[in-house]
Amino acid sequence: MTAPLETLTPLLPLWAEITVAVLVLSGALVALLGSFGLLRLGSFFERIHAPAIIATLGCWCVMYGALLYFSFRGQGLAVHLLLIAAFIAVTVPITTIFLMRASLFRARQMGKKVPPSLSRPSK
Repeated sequence: MTAPLETLTPLLPLWAEITVAVLVLSGALVALLGSFGLLRLGSFFERIHAPAIIATLGCWCVMYGALLYFSFRGQGLAVHLLLIAAFIAVTVPITTIFLMRASLFRARQMGKKVPPSLSRPSK
């Protein structure tokens, strides 16, 4: 005879369940609001900010919720989640910068009105 499911998985305290739910739902809300910003804003230069905020703030909220959940359910602190969030926190701003620079370069090549380059002195 097998043991009931309740004895195999330890239950989380109520405060931990509420905290996990708030963190995960707030991360999802940030992602939803950022998606609306992505749809609403007009140009690429305006729209680039929404995904950066979604990926960083939303990811960190979901990561903290998952960290709390898996740390209470598992055998210790779930450190691998911190590594995932650290990699996202490092790569998202770098990717955003490269996308903005490439878009600025392309817009300048096409003759569109964009801010001047700061890497060389203007005459």
